[in-house]
Amino acid sequence: METTEEVLAGVGPRLRRLRRERNVTLTALAEATGISVSTLSRLESGKRRPSLELLLPLAQAHQVPLDELVGAPAVGDPRIRPRPLRMHDMVVLPLTRRPGGVQAFKMVVPERTPPPEPRTHGGYEWLYVLNGRLRLHLAGREMVLEPGEAAEFDTRLPHWFGGAGGPVEVLSLFGPQGERMHLRAKPRRS
Repeated sequence: METTEEVLAGVGPRLRRLRRERNVTLTALAEATGISVSTLSRLESGKRRPSLELLLPLAQAHQVPLDELVGAPAVGDPRIRPRPLRMHDMVVLPLTRRPGGVQAFKMVVPERTPPPEPRTHGGYEWLYVLNGRLRLHLAGREMVLEPGEAAEFDTRLPHWFGGAGGPVEVLSLFGPQGERMHLRAKPRRS
């Protein structure tokens, strides 16, 4: 890992390279930033220590992020590592972390025999079958959803679901009462 001195020493050459790539003179850059030509020259040669007050107007003038001027290290590993939870007989993987609003989950739901009693609760749910077959009981009606099929319903209606012929992988979006999912099947006309 670079020391602070090494990072700061690399700023001048990056500033010079960036200015030259854009065919901008020191005079034109001075006019755009309000920084004197002599200060810009000393920054580029490493004779002046860069400061935030100098780098911010330069980043704006070159239309680059400040990270690019200072050579900030690449962002760390972007992968998320959610922790699966066991809820009753299901494995649930939370995909969102914000409180309130619509919540997203990936669920692995086992086959349930005999099926549990239907339940009700406040909210609205949207289910999408990824793999396997989902047996859905909703307000006295039973149906089987295949991979690629979706269902949405008011959870105040008596409902239960489980795998049909084995476990099923499902994406679930769950929101407070009244928050329905809005899907557009075809593009809007101009």
